[in-house]
Amino acid sequence: MDFTPFARALFGRRVNASRSWTGHTREVQLSELERLLSSLRKTKWAAGKGLSEVRTYDEYRTALPATVPYSELRPWIMRMIEGEKDVLWPGTTRNFAQSSGTSDGKSKYIPVTRESFARSHYKGGADVVAHYLSLYPDSRIFSGKSFILGGSFANELNLRAGVKVGDLSANLIDNINPVANLFRIPSKQVALLEDWSVKLPALVKAAAAKNITNISGVPSWFLTVLKQIIAQEGVSSIHDVWPNLEVFFHGGISMGPYHEQYSHITSPKMRYLECYNASEGFFALQNAIDDPSLLLLLDCGTFFEFIHVDDAESDRPEIIPSWEVEEGENYAMVISSCNGLWRYPIGDTVRIESANPLKITISGRTKSYINAFGEELMVQNAEAALTKVCRELDCDIANYTAAPVYASDHSRGRHEWLIEFNREPVSMNEFASKLDIALQHENSDYEAKRSHGIFLDPLTVVKGRPGVFEAWLASTGKLGGQRKVPRLSNSRHPIDEILKFNNI
Repeated sequence: MDFTPFARALFGRRVNASRSWTGHTREVQLSELERLLSSLRKTKWAAGKGLSEVRTYDEYRTALPATVPYSELRPWIMRMIEGEKDVLWPGTTRNFAQSSGTSDGKSKYIPVTRESFARSHYKGGADVVAHYLSLYPDSRIFSGKSFILGGSFANELNLRAGVKVGDLSANLIDNINPVANLFRIPSKQVALLEDWSVKLPALVKAAAAKNITNISGVPSWFLTVLKQIIAQEGVSSIHDVWPNLEVFFHGGISMGPYHEQYSHITSPKMRYLECYNASEGFFALQNAIDDPSLLLLLDCGTFFEFIHVDDAESDRPEIIPSWEVEEGENYAMVISSCNGLWRYPIGDTVRIESANPLKITISGRTKSYINAFGEELMVQNAEAALTKVCRELDCDIANYTAAPVYASDHSRGRHEWLIEFNREPVSMNEFASKLDIALQHENSDYEAKRSHGIFLDPLTVVKGRPGVFEAWLASTGKLGGQRKVPRLSNSRHPIDEILKFNNI
């Protein structure tokens, strides 16, 4: 039976609600902030910050003039994990999303409160379905199953009973409305498996014989699963297995580098819709077929503010509300949300494509990073790993840069490092192996992607000739006082350019 007509009627009002935001960004966002501040006033963090009486936006930004980085929130969040009530959000929080990229620990833990599940993540997910059904009147996605790919609750904490820490996707699957389970696979038991060497064949077995109409997940992860299913079934296209598959709801990393590979294993009828669902909240979605920009969700439990990218590293940057941004400008995004984050810089930069309605594209990160496969490897992770390996192997680095090598039809992705040494290690292969292990120790997301070599191959190291980085810098006109080598890049720029100088 096809339940799509019923779903279309049920979700249709959300599309109309988003259309009503045009011209009313200020009113909608201030209403959302009022709800958030009513909860903030009940917390211990507010009492300690002098925020217990704050009721308006002007009072809020006056009482809290600067952003609040994760390093400041970490001790408060650890108190929440230990069971303390009313810390950053009223009541007790039992779910936490684990991600990487902090300077003061291998992982960071984002509270996922009951309100965050309901008002942000699940509400945003429903909005994605609503907009998709509005864009494609011929859709029949509820005539079959959704294949939702999730992570696990693997973590390195000693947790009290009832507390769960793991990937955001694991938290969402574990707490999903039982009705939704009628329309999704795999089972929770399979979806939440930690060991990917066990999980991957279980996913293939659970999905291959089903009538899958839509898939949801991270492009790099899903590519591995789909290739495995195609190989098992002995076909060339996933549509030979699932003829009714019509859409991929994707997010987490850029789809751009993966489009060609997906075109090789799908039919031309395949549709793609991007979502911006982070650990911190469900922020935006694609609401037009030929427009890749994302509609910011103004009433989904998040109050948005922005800092111009040129001002992002300032100690006291100007923080701009959502109704004052300018089209065509790039900003670092700051959120206050129903998961207990207050004026929190999430680390993403966005370009304002439209101010009314408010639409964005994700333009990057405020810090150097690689997130081509969902690993969110930050410079501090790289520096810590390199320091450890150089000490162990008695070598010394003059300069380095690293970038992703994307998967092909016959290979997995990996990281490629170009390193110029002052003092070389005895074995470059040993250096590369130990660096790969050290990065897994420093970054839990990289560790997960490298698990059993299912999603990422081991990194490779190219030895840089003496002076290669200075030669490249000189060619760019930046040699001297303004010299700066990008350490990590989410694209092949500038490593491909530097490699040309390495081969001269």
